[in-house]
Amino acid sequence: MLLVCRFQPSEFAAFSARAQRALALLTAAPGCLGGELGRAVDEPGHWVLTVRFASVDAYRRALSPFDVREHVVPLLSEAVPETSTFETLV
Repeated sequence: MLLVCRFQPSEFAAFSARAQRALALLTAAPGCLGGELGRAVDEPGHWVLTVRFASVDAYRRALSPFDVREHVVPLLSEAVPETSTFETLV
């Protein structure tokens, strides 16, 4: 399962700290296969958080702990409104 969230933060420093914390919490979850935080080359104000999970169940379980609900879920709610979760098929 792939989680892809795009952001257009107004302040980089605050966003970067929050996104790094979110990435650390998500990648520490059982079933997480890794994650990255990246910035668009042509538009430096556009960011993407990408995290891979072994399954949809692993993704859902990763969102359950209190620290994740406190730090990650609010950040994800600020993402650009578009589809963000994808099932890996090939």
